[in-house]
Amino acid sequence: MRHLFAFFTLCSLVIGSPALAEPPADIDARIETLRNQSETPGMAVAIVEDGKVVLAKGYGVRALDAPRKVDADTLFMIASTGKAFTSAALATLVDAGKISWDDRVIDHLPGFQMYDAWVTREMTIRDLLVHRSGLGLGAGDLLIVPRGSLSRQEIVERLRYIEPATSFRSGYAYDNILYIVAGRLIEVVSGQRWEDYMRDHVFKPAGMPNATADKSRQLSAPDRAKPHGRVGGPVRGTGPVTLLDETDRLGQASAPAGLIAASANDLARWLQIQLAHGKVPGDGRLFSEDASKEMWTPVTPIPISAWPGVLAETTPTYAAYALGWEVQDYQGHQIIWHAGGLFGFTTVVVMIPEKDVGFAITLNSEEIEPRYGLMYELLDHYLGLPKRDWATPFGAFKRDRIAAAEDAVASAQATPAQVGPSLPLERYAGRYRDRWYGDMTVESDGDGLRVDFETTPNMQGPLEHYQYDTFIVRFTDPAIEPAYLTFALDADGKVQRITAKPASPIADFSFDYQDLLFTPVP
Repeated sequence: MRHLFAFFTLCSLVIGSPALAEPPADIDARIETLRNQSETPGMAVAIVEDGKVVLAKGYGVRALDAPRKVDADTLFMIASTGKAFTSAALATLVDAGKISWDDRVIDHLPGFQMYDAWVTREMTIRDLLVHRSGLGLGAGDLLIVPRGSLSRQEIVERLRYIEPATSFRSGYAYDNILYIVAGRLIEVVSGQRWEDYMRDHVFKPAGMPNATADKSRQLSAPDRAKPHGRVGGPVRGTGPVTLLDETDRLGQASAPAGLIAASANDLARWLQIQLAHGKVPGDGRLFSEDASKEMWTPVTPIPISAWPGVLAETTPTYAAYALGWEVQDYQGHQIIWHAGGLFGFTTVVVMIPEKDVGFAITLNSEEIEPRYGLMYELLDHYLGLPKRDWATPFGAFKRDRIAAAEDAVASAQATPAQVGPSLPLERYAGRYRDRWYGDMTVESDGDGLRVDFETTPNMQGPLEHYQYDTFIVRFTDPAIEPAYLTFALDADGKVQRITAKPASPIADFSFDYQDLLFTPVP
């Protein structure tokens, strides 16, 4: 969705003119307006200017079912913005001389194997972090989404069965699974669980007392936000905002890719360290200036697609992925940033190096207006640009996108061909296996067919005949995207294979049903 100019350099590390003296005068009122208009239960915002925390504050409530106030220490899941923390953990090992960014992965992680032997041999630690492996968008995510039962080592072992979508280092495709590999590499090199290494070598020395990568600690923390979303309609994003099951999140193995919880105070500290290129406020360092330079250096160009309408003004002219960060421009100014979304939580972390300013916005909802609307309003403020309402066009974009998706789903399901199924229902039953995902069972229970995706706990639901030999499964968990399952028969009328695809055209890419190919288990 973006392009990188070849002349791009690391000018971002040079601090230019100072930021404005303070946040917008009406920031509290503006946040409350955006929060209420979008029906977001709670938010937390952190802003750092010239090395000082000028705002770290909570707004709204932690959960609709227990309306306690959000404060600056309330934990929010920060999703993929946590990838930069995994990169920082690797940086501490680089600084300690235990690894280098361009070491081959197999030299530190025996048993690591990609689908292609040459890629296995050549992939470096840097390659794990920059989305140029050749894997498709979100490849392998169903091993961890919406929850997973596999260990990190088991995920590493299944990676070898995921076929590439492109050649190695030829293009950009966002993935999560290789950050899990990076987490496993940290464990092998350090001799500690990734969660413990993060606690001892990142969170504690950074002065982030509330931050944690341990799911059990996240769920037991008394001051934590709970997830909310709009689910249960024909596509995700329709209906009222409701409280989601807070245990219904990624498996612990996925933590290096996006299962960190942090508060506004924690994120303010993180911004201070990032903008100071690894220096911890007061004294000491979390990582070296050289490591900071490496983590902010663009590696993989990101193709650019323009936003529609007035939002086109937010479209960058260049963008690339660095080590856990995106690097792009906005109105001629470089920004270092990352967004994150995790089933009921959304986050954005943004830095403007030339102004020595950064901010983080966390929500316990999936609404776009408070996250991207406030993001661009703060960018305009700190860059001295005219004040604009960005939330309204972002909200309109979201509503138009959802409406189009609803129409597409309704159209597809309104008039299916009155043909099939080809077999009595009980003959579709059986155990089927995809090499990278694992097993799926189809059972006939007398009332029809029921499917169970066994690698994913509680990913089950009834199969409803759609047309021909295609069925649709609407999972009993409304947070899981419905899917079409198509059974292909051999000449003897036996099921030969099953393919799948999401029912919604805007289903999150992590529901990578289209990559599945199930065959009968002998």
